[in-house]
Amino acid sequence: MFNLDTFKTYSRAVALGAVAVTAIAFAGPAKAAPVQLFPFFQPLPQMTAPVQPYQPYQATPYQAAPSEDQDAVETPARFRRQTVAYATREAPGTIIIDTPNTYLYYVLGNGQAVRYGIGVGRDGFTWSGTQSVTKKAEWPDWTPPPEMIQRQPYLPRHMAGGPGNPLGARAMYLGGTVYRIHGTNAPDTIGKHVSSGCIRLTNQDVSDLYARVNVGTKVVILPMTERRAELGAATR
Repeated sequence: MFNLDTFKTYSRAVALGAVAVTAIAFAGPAKAAPVQLFPFFQPLPQMTAPVQPYQPYQATPYQAAPSEDQDAVETPARFRRQTVAYATREAPGTIIIDTPNTYLYYVLGNGQAVRYGIGVGRDGFTWSGTQSVTKKAEWPDWTPPPEMIQRQPYLPRHMAGGPGNPLGARAMYLGGTVYRIHGTNAPDTIGKHVSSGCIRLTNQDVSDLYARVNVGTKVVILPMTERRAELGAATR
């Protein structure tokens, strides 16, 4: 015969057991590892690049082109630039080319001049007269005139300015002629008769003269026959 009280007692026991099982199921270790749903995907390692302090951009310092005067060529003392006593009626600022003695004088006035050693035209290529500076150029290009190419067909038709250019660091063009006062990449030719008529100085000296001279400066070129004795000692 069915006993209602016994059934109620049994039902309570079953309910309490279910609650206990549920509590145990949810009461696992607090630090248990989570279940990986997709174990074949491995997380990427974290990579942290070291932070470098900001460095401002610094351009490579400009290197000036080497000068031929840096070569181990010792210019004889008498051809080094110096201020000397020089008697002349020409006005201050005039250039006088002493062709036979291979000197260039820049007249200062009061009986003084700056004297430079120069290279001049070889035999058959010297000339004389009065001209003026009509143009100035720094590191000039060189275009040999047709008559020079005819004599020396191996010469380039044009050469850009630079340390290897025969005109050197500076050039001062004389009137409407093909002649110039210019620098040279062969400083050992100073004091010699070697050119095709141009007047050459070391790059250092031509740069010094260039800074003194203006367009329109008078230039007097003395002939080979007018050889003068060396004038005066250096004043400084």
